[in-house]
Amino acid sequence: MNHVKTAMLIAGMTALFMGVGFLIGGGRGMAVAFVIAAAMNLFSYWNADKMVLRMHHAREVDGLSAPEYYRIVAELAARAGLPMPRVYVIENDQPNAFATGRNPQNAAVAATTGLLQRLTPEEVAGVMAHELAHVQNRDTLTMTVTATLAGAISMLGNFAFFFSGSRDNNNPLGGIGVLLAMIVAPFAAMIVQMAISRTREYSADRRGAEICGNPMWLASALAKIANAAGRTVNVDAERNPATAHMFIINPLNGQRMDGLFSTHPDTQNRIDALAAMAGEMGSMTMSPRAPAAPAATPARPGPWSRAGRTAKPRKGPWG
Repeated sequence: MNHVKTAMLIAGMTALFMGVGFLIGGGRGMAVAFVIAAAMNLFSYWNADKMVLRMHHAREVDGLSAPEYYRIVAELAARAGLPMPRVYVIENDQPNAFATGRNPQNAAVAATTGLLQRLTPEEVAGVMAHELAHVQNRDTLTMTVTATLAGAISMLGNFAFFFSGSRDNNNPLGGIGVLLAMIVAPFAAMIVQMAISRTREYSADRRGAEICGNPMWLASALAKIANAAGRTVNVDAERNPATAHMFIINPLNGQRMDGLFSTHPDTQNRIDALAAMAGEMGSMTMSPRAPAAPAATPARPGPWSRAGRTAKPRKGPWG
């Protein structure tokens, strides 16, 4: 069923791309947009994950360079019955994480250094379990391809400005069509992103809590991430806003409402849902509030640091 939804979404994004082409250049512009969209769909299927990781300057790590972080992901993947994904670290002080890849066999998870420094191993496990839930639910292909196409649609809308003065423009709506392309296309692409992320985050929260075994680990992590993310600028995310919906918490500043124009559900709503789930599982602890967390936790040596490399192996935080 998820494959059908993915195909329908890609078809919708392609139609939107063609619509922008029509607004810019009429029938010829729509034909050119169709060819570009078809090529991008094919390219995105095989390479979108690499593009997103490159956009955020992610660095791949292993059991030697990041023993604790890598071990947490490996144990969670085993618990979920998933193949071991590739593991990446992003040098960024904003605590955040995302997953990508066209299927579980070609998946990757990435966490920022800010997340690995500020969160406890249990909270890191909750976050990575959430990302593995996206992999298991096969959300990553949809989210990654959408990020690529949405970015292209927004860029095409911006290019409409350069077509506005062309006499060869076949746009039947004239300047109005160009204006619509400049305004409506990026907005429509953003709406599609929102629709994807908001519904799937709750599902990934629940499945992630099942994988790690304690919903409050993820709830606590969400509170800390939301508190710190709003005060820390993620430069790469600001430069590539079409990828914002892939992160566990919106990496862009100034977007906190749980309405139509939010790329993520309200954090406190997610925490409350996890707290209710913890109550059902009999593991209820104090529910954290977001974003009213205390002052930022002092940075500690991350699991990729020298201190992490020399640490003795120990049982997982859920063991």
